Amino acid sequence: MEDQEELRLKLAEYQGEHKALDEMIERAIASDQPVNLFHMQQLKKKKLWLKDMIQKIESDLIDDIIA
Repeated sequence: MEDQEELRLKLAEYQGEHKALDEMIERAIASDQPVNLFHMQQLKKKKLWLKDMIQKIESDLIDDIIA
């Protein structure tokens, strides 16, 4: 049970981080300021990594429920 709770906490943390990155990227694109493409690329890579981790954790939680 503890492992599932830890996974749920990590999932919530990653989802919050993913949402924050998404909003940060959107604000940077929508602003009138020049965009640092290298920094933008780093943010998008981190966002993609978070998405992969979210999917993995969700899959792990579903497997635990079925088993």
